[in-house]
Amino acid sequence: MSKSAKPLPAIEWLEPRVKLTHAISLACFASLAVVLLAWNLLLADLHGARTWVVLAIELLPLALLAPGMLAGNARTHAWCCFVVNLYFIQGVLAAFDPNRMAYGWLQSILSFVLFCAALMYTRYRFQYERKLAGE
Repeated sequence: MSKSAKPLPAIEWLEPRVKLTHAISLACFASLAVVLLAWNLLLADLHGARTWVVLAIELLPLALLAPGMLAGNARTHAWCCFVVNLYFIQGVLAAFDPNRMAYGWLQSILSFVLFCAALMYTRYRFQYERKLAGE
């Protein structure tokens, strides 16, 4: 017995979801970068480390993803799902420190929402493209 392929949703159903998940992804992506910048420039005690080195290490993965995220590339959003796990882990670890608890929670929540939005954007975008191709 072979299973029949599940039909793709209609374009009218997919189009607003593609736009919404892309907007949420970009908002969380930018917010995560702003939180990292603000924390490291204004609040973090880096114990003598150079601020620009810490920022470069923390923001490099986001900087590499930024052009594809802005362009709405579905593959970049899929890669973002992998990369954002690093920020989620960092946020969870920071949440255990009473001095960094708010920062950790904020970073974890932004990372989680970005993960979910980027994942859904990837799914909806590929379905949308398949539907436009006549499938």
